[in-house]
Amino acid sequence: MKLLKLALIAGIAIASALPALAADYKEEYKISTVVGAPFPWGLAAQKWADLVQERTEGRIHMKVYPGAQLVSGDQTKEFTAMRRGVIDMAVGSTINWSPQIKELNIFSLPFLMPDYKAIDALTHGPVGEKLFEILKEKGVEPLAWAENGFREVSNSKHAIKTPADMDGLKIRVVGSPLFNDTFTALGANPTQMSWADAKPALTTGAVDGQENPLSIFTVAKVYEVGQKYLTLWHYVADPLILAVNDQVWKSFTPEDQEIVRKSAVEAGAYGVELARKGLTGDDTSMIDEVKGYGVDVTTLTDEQRQAFVDKTRGVYDNWKQKIGADLVDMAEKSIKER
Repeated sequence: MKLLKLALIAGIAIASALPALAADYKEEYKISTVVGAPFPWGLAAQKWADLVQERTEGRIHMKVYPGAQLVSGDQTKEFTAMRRGVIDMAVGSTINWSPQIKELNIFSLPFLMPDYKAIDALTHGPVGEKLFEILKEKGVEPLAWAENGFREVSNSKHAIKTPADMDGLKIRVVGSPLFNDTFTALGANPTQMSWADAKPALTTGAVDGQENPLSIFTVAKVYEVGQKYLTLWHYVADPLILAVNDQVWKSFTPEDQEIVRKSAVEAGAYGVELARKGLTGDDTSMIDEVKGYGVDVTTLTDEQRQAFVDKTRGVYDNWKQKIGADLVDMAEKSIKER
């Protein structure tokens, strides 16, 4: 009887503690993204929020804020804002976070990754593990990888088949010095601007071209603003990271941490699947879709691609030292063994 009484008391104590834990949670946790649905990036973020909402029975309510609106549209400030707690969570671009985390520039080394297996070899190998360790040291909890995809180049002037075809082209690039160096080496005139400003600039002709994954090219209808020439060159990729502010993460119970992490992994895998749909194996439906819009699509041969590799090798070697030669060596080894 005494044991039964003690068990009842313990059960009541545990039950009464649960609402208290839930009461400590915020009414809403803000997820920052640069683009929302129907882009794969935004769909992955929404999937994460939906899974957590369902699996925690509403204890953790996450809401997606696209357009980098939580940082007034300046996507390069997203990581700093999350680290400081201004943003609770993010599905962030490795490119946009690279100004604060120099090692993330590894994915922007020109022509490091020739195919999707190479991306996977990095994100799901020792390089990915090392990058997550670095992010944890910086005050965020990285949970999973998603993907924005390989970035291809388009323009309104002519087909790009050789580095000489880049001469003088005004190309919109993201806010990373590495992108400036790469396009300058190719003879282009890189212009940094946010994605919010990019499409108007293409519309007016302030810039001639841009570089982005095909999912952005199609969903944002970039082909409608004069981008009639597209070259598939796989020069860099843009993996995404699902992460949580460290203090927010520590405020969750271990059980809810596991739910948030598992949901992030599933949402990330979903985002990768969407980003690669129509671009891998025998499925070229996305490329066919682009051609259907009247876009002249060039796929570089190995020999043509090598000319771009050779032209940007100095940039690669210079940035290898800035990123960390050991980490780049690790990446090269992982890709070779893929």
